[in-house]
Amino acid sequence: MSQHKEVKLVTTHQLLAMKQRGEKISMLTAYDFSMATILDGAGIDVLLVGDSASNVMAGHETTLPITLDQMIYHAQSVVRAVKRAFVVVDMPFGSYQGNSSEALRSAIRIMKESGGHGIKVEGGAEIRESITRILTAGIPVMGHLGLTPQSIYKFGTYTVRAKEEAEAQKLIEDALLLQELGCFAIVLEKIPSALAKQVAEQLTIPVIGIGAGPDVDGQVLVVHDMLGITKEFKPRFLRRYAELADLMSDAVTRYVKDVKDHNFPTQDEAY
Repeated sequence: MSQHKEVKLVTTHQLLAMKQRGEKISMLTAYDFSMATILDGAGIDVLLVGDSASNVMAGHETTLPITLDQMIYHAQSVVRAVKRAFVVVDMPFGSYQGNSSEALRSAIRIMKESGGHGIKVEGGAEIRESITRILTAGIPVMGHLGLTPQSIYKFGTYTVRAKEEAEAQKLIEDALLLQELGCFAIVLEKIPSALAKQVAEQLTIPVIGIGAGPDVDGQVLVVHDMLGITKEFKPRFLRRYAELADLMSDAVTRYVKDVKDHNFPTQDEAY
């Protein structure tokens, strides 16, 4: 029996059903065709075209510099590779915060030009108008609370959020609001495990954690971190499943040596 016939696209409806039956949701970032092909083929549920491309693909210090056009380019590359996963595209800084009309325009561009399946925005009550406007166009919205990297200059640091009672209370209220507005899922980043558990239990929509402990409905990591391509980033929440930087460096070193030593190409590798 061929498995290829059974490939069914993951949808928001399926993600909700996964939460209801207690099946954890797997999510990773992807920014290009080759990587997305591998991740999708390996059975990932959700691919996030993250604005973290600003860091890992472009070498910026923060996620702020990446533009809407650049996000659409990365999303197009990922969507071309995908046969099963649900593709969520980050709306970059400045494309939705201040003005709900601009937010809708940005979201429509992402959906039309990339073929992505939904968008992700950072924040709660302060961006409710933008979220509502995007949802009225029938575009699925994933929320993002806790450590919101686009607000890094406000926070001043990438440390754990919502440790204080007031911030924890606002996070719970924001999560309930996002659900009420119609978001299909929420990412919680770097918050205390007990708070994340509380939010996941209160909400009927899936809650996906990154540095939010085990008691949420799914997990997300940046693929370059998880595969050990980036070496300097070592937060407590990160588990490295490979050390690809070492493997790749070794391969390139051997290639350079073979070229210099006249060992590549051989007669067998020539026409």
